[in-house]
Amino acid sequence: MTQLVLGSVIATFGRHMLVRTAEGQLLRARPFGRALEVVCGDEVRCRIDAHHEEVHVIDLLERRNALWRANSRGGAEPVVANLTELLVVSAPVPQPDPFMIDRYLAAATAAGIPARLILNKSELASDAGFARELEAYAAAGFAALHCSAATGAGMERLLAALVPGARAALVGQSGVGKSSLVRRLLPEVEVAVGELVREEEGRHTTTAARLFELPTGAALIDSPGVRDFAPAVGALDERTLGFPEVARLASGCRFKDCRHLREPGCAVRAAAEDGSWHARRYESYRRLRRLRDQLSTLRSR
Repeated sequence: MTQLVLGSVIATFGRHMLVRTAEGQLLRARPFGRALEVVCGDEVRCRIDAHHEEVHVIDLLERRNALWRANSRGGAEPVVANLTELLVVSAPVPQPDPFMIDRYLAAATAAGIPARLILNKSELASDAGFARELEAYAAAGFAALHCSAATGAGMERLLAALVPGARAALVGQSGVGKSSLVRRLLPEVEVAVGELVREEEGRHTTTAARLFELPTGAALIDSPGVRDFAPAVGALDERTLGFPEVARLASGCRFKDCRHLREPGCAVRAAAEDGSWHARRYESYRRLRRLRDQLSTLRSR
């Protein structure tokens, strides 16, 4: 006997996942077929086979949005889906990587997902140079919230920012304390849940992402830390690459198809040279432009 149910993916473990139905039932499931890419936050249709004690995700409902990354072949892979906000977490330790932060913000902008910075470990001294980076982010429209999972400082402001109905995802470098933030907000919750789903040979799988319900009525997705991140090529706007400053300045360029690199009459490059746009952010744009070209070449092979 089989049964069809709708549900939300609240955790992923490689090809395994946890699906919560509207009635609150938790199902251990796998996607039916290799072509179905399902991530935390997706709404899905499942088929329950009671005879074989299996649950398969057979259909992915339409996404409102998704955060996309590039894979090693230049293709696109979803990271999380159906967000109202992306929270890019950084901290004084490990040393912040502004270029990675920029790529997350560009991917969020490309997907139409509002984003903000979360500065964890506020009890530690911050580099003066990063304070200038925060000013540049604020000018671009990305607010920052300072907090500490260790001391609790600023956590009430973070919780208040997660309003009822919101669904936010924590992303960032390994070691910045994303899971620690979840534990501070929900001290009774065990973040490591890989033991809930095991592969067929019996070893534990690695949690890719997990969704938690907050007392505010919001949902928070904890994603694994990364060493690098590249936005999916096809998701980025060709002219701006997801940089709000480029979108504002590009109208002043001499050529409509300006790539903002070496073209004459480029208002974007001129702003970086005269200091009216943060030079490091412009260098980040240049690097992402080169990376996009490289990934586009890989994808076309």
